[in-house]
Amino acid sequence: MSTPDPRRGMNVSMAPIEVERKRALEDRAVLERRLEAAGLVAAGPVVEIDTYYSRPDVDFMETVECLRVREREGGCEITYKPASDATTHSAAGVIAKKETDVALADADQAARAHDLLEALGMVRPARVEKRRVCYRDPGRPGLSVVVDTVVGAGSFVKTEILSEGPSQEAVRRLEETERLLGVDALPVVTSPYRDLVMGVRSSVPLDASR
Repeated sequence: MSTPDPRRGMNVSMAPIEVERKRALEDRAVLERRLEAAGLVAAGPVVEIDTYYSRPDVDFMETVECLRVREREGGCEITYKPASDATTHSAAGVIAKKETDVALADADQAARAHDLLEALGMVRPARVEKRRVCYRDPGRPGLSVVVDTVVGAGSFVKTEILSEGPSQEAVRRLEETERLLGVDALPVVTSPYRDLVMGVRSSVPLDASR
């Protein structure tokens, strides 16, 4: 997580590869007990409101591209993730993309962020509200397990590994964590929350390692 530069009012963080897999969550209470038993520490819950944007000439729903303003109590940020293709998705539903975050100085800057994107001609296809609890293991940096309840879409568990680049080691750690928590048999969800809320199914080819 980057720290805002008080001289500039915002800071662009580095863009590591985020290796993740999302699954539909059936029993939140059981998972929470397993997370606690595994020694992962919870942060939250926090309510996040994500406003998604798209270009007028390129439909980010079709490219599975992400440009959003995220608002939460005490902070906000702009995030961009590039378009999806066969190189970013595996047949097993693992997704690996660079995530570029611009952390704004304070929550009041969200309105400025919306004004900026709209002034550039961006359009708003969706707004997603969710309740998020993020679990981390102090002994395994870069690993997080996120439990989300998304308004209009349901509950999900997302295992994430931050990596310097696409690697089988990151995928191995992800799979190991899923097995440890007993979520490896839950249904894989490849569509972004934006698409789920809007009732759109992603059509990204899933034939290459990510």
